[in-house]
Amino acid sequence: MSKKLKIGLFGFGCVGQGLYHVLNNSTGFKADIVKIAVKNKNKERTVGAELITYDKWEILNNPEIDVIVELIDDANEAFNIVSEALKKGKHVVTANKKLLAEHLEELYLLQQENNVSLLYEASACGSIPIIRSLEEYFDNEELEKVSGIFNGTTNYILTKTIAEKLSYNDALKQAQDKGFAETDPTNDVEGYDAKFKAIIIALHAFGLIIKPEDVLNIGITTLHDNDIKYASEKGYKIKLTPIIQRLEDNKVSVFVAPRFIKENNHLYNVDNEFNGVIVEGKFSGEQFLQGRGAGSYPTGAAVLSDISALSHGYKYEFKKYAQKKAPTFTNDVLIEAYLRYTSEEDLKRIVFDEITEQYTGKDYHYVVGKVNLKNLIANRDYILKHQLFISLVDEKVSRPDVTVKSSIKENVTTKELVNY
Repeated sequence: MSKKLKIGLFGFGCVGQGLYHVLNNSTGFKADIVKIAVKNKNKERTVGAELITYDKWEILNNPEIDVIVELIDDANEAFNIVSEALKKGKHVVTANKKLLAEHLEELYLLQQENNVSLLYEASACGSIPIIRSLEEYFDNEELEKVSGIFNGTTNYILTKTIAEKLSYNDALKQAQDKGFAETDPTNDVEGYDAKFKAIIIALHAFGLIIKPEDVLNIGITTLHDNDIKYASEKGYKIKLTPIIQRLEDNKVSVFVAPRFIKENNHLYNVDNEFNGVIVEGKFSGEQFLQGRGAGSYPTGAAVLSDISALSHGYKYEFKKYAQKKAPTFTNDVLIEAYLRYTSEEDLKRIVFDEITEQYTGKDYHYVVGKVNLKNLIANRDYILKHQLFISLVDEKVSRPDVTVKSSIKENVTTKELVNY
C-alpha cells in the first residue's frame, strides 16, 4: 500500500500552481502540501497564508516532510535546496533542467550516499514520460539514437515562420504575447534549454554524464527570411532539435542545432508548443512520443507522476551508468549542414570537409555539405556575431574518415534560386 506523502514545495509560479491544481483535482492519488516556500513577500497568493513561508529551513528542517518539490527559477539556489534535502534524507522531485545538467554527478552520488530518491520527469519534455521510459522500458537495450523537439517556445516560433510566413522577430513577439516566450528568450531560442534536457536524457539513454560546456548549442536567433524561403521551397519545416547518437566506434555525440525536417519524419507535424521524442533501439526499432512540452498543468502532471512514484518507493536505477559500460562522448563528428554566409571570410572560418551544393547571389549565399562539429564549436561566437545561420540537412552523424577530404567536391552543384 502506498504511503500518503507530506510535501514541502519550493516555488509557486506557473509550474508550482499547476502542481497544486493537479494534486487537488486528482482522484487517484492524495498527498498533502505542508508548506510552500516563496521569495516575494509582496505578491498576492491564491492559497492561504498559513501555507506560505519565506524561510527555506522551515521546510528543510521539518521532520514530518518526506518529499521536497523544487520548482524555482534560480538554478544555484535550487542546487543548495536539493543537495541539503538529500543530505537530510528527504526525497526530492524537481523540474529544474539547468540544475540537473550542471550537477548530475554530484546529485547522483548524494542519492546513493543518503539512500534517497531524486526524480525529475518534468525536467525534460513536459508531459512526455521520456525519462521513465528510458529507465524502465529501454534499461537493458542498446540505443542507437534519441532525438526530437525538446523546447516548446522555439517550436512555436518556427511553426509560425513556415505556416504563416512570419519573420523570426514577428513570430518571437507573438510567442511572448501568448506567454510561451520570456521577455528575455535567450535560454530557449539559443538552445540552452534543449541542451540541458539532452544532457539529462543522455545519462538515462547511454549512461553518460556530460558537462554542458562540452555540448554545442546553436539556436534560431540568426534565422533570416531567406532561410525560411529556402526551407519552404524544398518542402522542409525548420525545427530546433537535440541529437544524441551512438556512432560506429561506440562513441556518442550530443548537440543542439536547427534542422530541416522532411515530411516523412515524425517531427514534421509536431507544431506549436508541442514536443516530440524519437527513440531508436538496436532491437526495438523506432518509438515516437508526443505531448505538450510546457505549460502549467502538463508540467504539474509530470511532477505529480514523480510524487506518486515516490509513494511506492520508486528510484531511478541508472543501470547504464552504474554498470560503467557507457560509450565515450565525442565532438569529432561530421554533420551535413546548410550554412547561410555573408563573405568568403566566413568559409575560411567555417571549413566544410565536403560541399555538395552552393549558391551565390547579390544578397544571399549558402553552401550545403559536411562540416566537423568541432569546427562549429570553435566558431559558435563567430556565427552569432556575424548573423550566419546553420541548419542540419541530414540527421545522420558520422565519424570523419582517417584520410583528409578535399574542401570541395568536384561535382558541386550551384543553383540559381529565382525567388530570391
